[in-house]
Amino acid sequence: MSSVNDPSGALVVGVDSGGSGLRIALAEAAGGAVLDTRSSREPVPTGPGGISAGHFLDQVLPAVRSLTEPHGSRPVVAVAVGAAGMATLGDELRAELPGALAEAWGVRRLALAADAVTAYAGALGQRPGAVVAGGTGMIALGTDLRSWRRADGWGHLLGDCGSGAWIGRAGLEAAMRAYDGRRGGSAALLARAERLFGPVAGLPGALYPRTDRPAVLASFAPEVGRCAAEDPVAADILARAAGHIAEAAEAACPDGPGASVALTGGLFKLGDPLLVPLRAALGELVPRAGTVEPAGDPLSGAVALAAALATGTLRLPEDPALLRLFVENAPRAASSAQVGGGA
Repeated sequence: MSSVNDPSGALVVGVDSGGSGLRIALAEAAGGAVLDTRSSREPVPTGPGGISAGHFLDQVLPAVRSLTEPHGSRPVVAVAVGAAGMATLGDELRAELPGALAEAWGVRRLALAADAVTAYAGALGQRPGAVVAGGTGMIALGTDLRSWRRADGWGHLLGDCGSGAWIGRAGLEAAMRAYDGRRGGSAALLARAERLFGPVAGLPGALYPRTDRPAVLASFAPEVGRCAAEDPVAADILARAAGHIAEAAEAACPDGPGASVALTGGLFKLGDPLLVPLRAALGELVPRAGTVEPAGDPLSGAVALAAALATGTLRLPEDPALLRLFVENAPRAASSAQVGGGA
């Protein structure tokens, strides 16, 4: 039988769970080559106990069963789950998944990680450095392979500085300033705001009651990027965003030579209007680290974590909130009824 000392023939599962749904990959334990994937556009909801373990299992167990059926009796020996909100909302997953997966597949090696950790593992693997994950929000995570350093990721009211929501809010503020005739306004951004949202005088009433305000704000960030080449106000917003992102990378990146910084996430699809000032800011604030292209995405990071766990080669540090490992004698916290409901 395959084991941690002999992973030949064994399989691993990586899961990426976020606001846009679930992605699941089946891979070889030895080498981590992905064999097949499944996806669902249904996000795992949160409840009183945090991220719902029952809903997660209801989606993952049948998906993995369909993935493994063509591979006969080859065992799944390790699983890694990266989930948005794991650090603060992952108590239910940490309590129930080890037992549920042990009962379903006999898995005794499980990693439960914040999505920033799987983004790190996908982008940089198991070397020291920092990864900035930018989208609607923004977080930087770094490690020297002894401990993790986190910077920002505090949400659109308290942080996420330089994120899509931050850029969009700054752009809409410049539009409102132009509407009022105040200094710092941008007629170009005002025109784009009214084209996207209608008369800006009605924007506060339309925006403030919404529960998806960060996403609405972030939807305006591409408009700021499109204006930046000809509008100095838009260009300044992106330059300030670049400074904030570089400051987070500086705070997260470990000291000493040999570290790398990678940028991952949809925010950086804004392209040169953001990336040119960001590269300059990183060169000034983090000169000790080289900027590299991410090798892979969070799903590939989850697969890499699972493969490393299966083969005993995991070097990324464990952390109570960011990366929890359940090895060998995993607690059997989930009932057979819960597992059966997922199957």
